[in-house]
Amino acid sequence: MSVSVEFHFDFGSPNAYLSHLVIPEIEQRTGVTFEYVPVLLGGVFKATGNRSPAESMQGIRNKPEYAALETRRFVARHGLDERYQWNPDFPVNTLQIMRGAVAAQAFGDNVFEQYVRTVFEAMWRFPRKMDEPEIINETLRAADLPAGELVAAMHDPDVKRRLIELTETSVARGVFGSPSFFVGDELYFGKDRLRDVEEAISPIA
Repeated sequence: MSVSVEFHFDFGSPNAYLSHLVIPEIEQRTGVTFEYVPVLLGGVFKATGNRSPAESMQGIRNKPEYAALETRRFVARHGLDERYQWNPDFPVNTLQIMRGAVAAQAFGDNVFEQYVRTVFEAMWRFPRKMDEPEIINETLRAADLPAGELVAAMHDPDVKRRLIELTETSVARGVFGSPSFFVGDELYFGKDRLRDVEEAISPIA
């Protein structure tokens, strides 16, 4: 019996990036491939009345420090110390690079996978200000991606519409933030729910 597993992500979420790094381990153990679904986190927040943790934790004593501790624990548990660092330009407006993710899907799985890896790393491994057009273009060219075509497609009305549709559908299914996961129609939120996702997959796989 097969099962569908979806990863709804926005490049602006460090927790989505950390999930992205751990997903291959789960895929290898379970034999189940995650489907990556790009959504615009700003649109998700607007539709649900949610706010980013950076905003919602402002002024709360001890909670931001604990969130940072949990991130350090996750990074240490999975041996990700050399693959993650905080982006000093956070928050970065991800509208263009999320449109780019939608555009990359039209180029096939290889281009999409390389685009996702490249942009995630430019956000959270070798941090760059990925809301500046020249930096986006330079980053994609350095990765031997079809930068000109991808950047042009970010302004394509069909690409813009598709990102809106994906975001609206995600919200309609219950998503309120990133990273979010679906095992079939069952929603799991947050990188710390990956253990639950794997447990849900394993009996089926």
